[in-house]
Amino acid sequence: MPQTPSATTPSDSPSDIAVSVSALMPRAREELAELVAFRSVADPEQFPRSECEAAAGWVADALRAEDFRDVAILDTPDGTQSVYGLLPGPEGAPTVLLYAHYDVQPPLDEEAWITPPFELTEREDGRWYGRGAADCKGGFVMLLLALRALRANGGVPVTVKVIVEGSEEQGTGGLERYAEAHPELLTADTIVIGDAGNFRNGVPTVTAMLRGMALVRVQVDTLEGNLHSGMFGGPAPDALAALVRTLDSMRDADGNTVIDGLAADGEWPGMEYPEEVFRQDARVLDGVELAGTGTVAERVWSRPAVSILGIDCPPVVGATPSVQASARALVSLRIAPGTDAVKAVELLTAHLESHVPWNARVTTEAVGQGQPFSADTGSPSYAAMEAALRTAYDGEEMRVAGQGGSIPLCNTLASLYPEAEILLIGLSEPEARIHAVNESVDPRELERMSVAVAEFLRRYAATGA
Repeated sequence: MPQTPSATTPSDSPSDIAVSVSALMPRAREELAELVAFRSVADPEQFPRSECEAAAGWVADALRAEDFRDVAILDTPDGTQSVYGLLPGPEGAPTVLLYAHYDVQPPLDEEAWITPPFELTEREDGRWYGRGAADCKGGFVMLLLALRALRANGGVPVTVKVIVEGSEEQGTGGLERYAEAHPELLTADTIVIGDAGNFRNGVPTVTAMLRGMALVRVQVDTLEGNLHSGMFGGPAPDALAALVRTLDSMRDADGNTVIDGLAADGEWPGMEYPEEVFRQDARVLDGVELAGTGTVAERVWSRPAVSILGIDCPPVVGATPSVQASARALVSLRIAPGTDAVKAVELLTAHLESHVPWNARVTTEAVGQGQPFSADTGSPSYAAMEAALRTAYDGEEMRVAGQGGSIPLCNTLASLYPEAEILLIGLSEPEARIHAVNESVDPRELERMSVAVAEFLRRYAATGA
């Protein structure tokens, strides 16, 4: 791990920044509650677009209240909105782009939430529960806290640009395409993506690798309509059975992902992920084996992983004795750095089409993709972040890990601004259960990571970058 240059090391003792952030935490909880209340799922088939628009308006107002200039709600090509603002720093100071997103995953089974998903609730364990509390509405509040603490202690020492995306969870690429069409908007010397997280609670972590994503919808049709399973079952080709066969072809007997033509032997050179820790983090039931071979770190960070996100077919309750005429599924494929997302979509599509049995009719549709990402952890900004995290976490050393999820914007920014350094941090950690029911954030992580962002901006400014 690179050592922080002496020129960038304010004292590692408890800082004025930490005192300010602590005092701001009650306000942060109120604001996060307001933001979580928006049902901002960027899918108009599930929630009205007005919820996302209202959330975008809230973010824009928050930036204006912090004296940001040129605050704009950007209509992106996918029909969603992102929010931009500029906070000028001292003359000659470097520019840092701070990123978060306000859109969230659907709540899934709302009945399975112990408390309402769109109502921020503190429970007995001290965590704050609500959809987006960690991913990534809490990430935006983290950025606000950091900037407020700096302003309370001498001012923000760099020029800050903020971009808050409105469709990250859907993977529809609106902000990527907007940035490509307006490359001057997000130019920066360093980019801090606030949508990752720590390896575990209290362990400061930067994410050096993200898997990319290919998302494909597949439909199988076999009959003009459903048939009585007693009269026609057997020779009548069951579309649901054909779909199950097709989906099963994407994994081998050990559970490894096997997509025709896609490499699946990636190695992970960084920190390990002990199997017993993963089992606990993933809440694997006793006696159930993990899928695949290789180390856990390789399987979750550097190899492809296929997931069946949903299947359209009759539910068990109310099912009739019928041979199904049609069935469809949504398939997600996570890909490691070194694999092109466009090629992955092609390979996944070809695999699905070629593995449908009985010459059934198959239709595929690519509905989303994102490129994988790999960062340079030896850059000056990482040295500054290492020192900042050490201060925020009472001397705890920074770890470098991968992340199995995708942030498609990272590669777009790396391509548009090849000289910019990109860091990935955030509030997520295993207990946060992002994308699942009962998502939460630990307010201690929000507080510490807000201190880290502010301390990073101080140290980064001191490098004279």
